[in-house]
Amino acid sequence: MASTNDLKNGMVLKLDADQLWSVVEFQHVKPGKGPAFVRTKLKNVLSGKIVDKTFNAGTKVETATVDRRNMQYSYRDGEHFVFMDMETYDQIHVTPEVAGDAANYLLEGFEATVAMYQGNPLSVELPAAVELVIAHTEPGVQGDRSTGGSKPAELETGYEVQVPLFITTGEKIKVDTRTGEYLGRVNG
Repeated sequence: MASTNDLKNGMVLKLDADQLWSVVEFQHVKPGKGPAFVRTKLKNVLSGKIVDKTFNAGTKVETATVDRRNMQYSYRDGEHFVFMDMETYDQIHVTPEVAGDAANYLLEGFEATVAMYQGNPLSVELPAAVELVIAHTEPGVQGDRSTGGSKPAELETGYEVQVPLFITTGEKIKVDTRTGEYLGRVNG
């Protein structure tokens, strides 16, 4: 149990008949008249649905103990993604729904943080940026400049991102895993 005064971003709460909600945003509000309250934006851990919820200040809320473990992506087993715990070497199967957008950037050997609750995977969190090779993109046209437009490029994972016109097949680029944006070339 915790008080609404103790809320932090990323904290997982157990509300509404044992549903898990992650705190995305919170704000303590003390109006000139009336009691203080806490305005929150919560994300359902399983469905991804985001809702606004207001609590009276000091209200007790039940917290869920979520275990975040560093794991390495091993391989894809049918629909599931298989991760290996870096400490215990246990393997867990993660569904595409739980993997979410992280699935677009997974390569064998990539490390990720897997959030677990009572032995069940809840989410897969990648670093903010990953480095991947361009598997295929159309060649640029003579006269293309770095300030020009963009074109689609398929990454080695099969995911498609927009890149500047001067990028070619086989180049390694850095991609933002939160937005899918091209961040730059990787030299070397």
